[in-house]
Amino acid sequence: MTKVIHVHLIFEKKDYYFGSISAIYTVLNEAQIGIKQSSLLHAGLYDGGIKATRRAIIRQSHLIRSTQE
Repeated sequence: MTKVIHVHLIFEKKDYYFGSISAIYTVLNEAQIGIKQSSLLHAGLYDGGIKATRRAIIRQSHLIRSTQE
């Protein structure tokens, strides 16, 4: 299973998808998300977990793929 982190910026009404928490901060900055990278890393996101800030909603899920035959 491949994990996917969905970041929804509330005020900008934009959605981004990342493969890791560290990847988020290569595109977006702390002010846009409303949480420091170290805090988000320690927030304990899990599959189906949500972390909401004043600026963003961050969800972790997994990518659903078909099996190749």
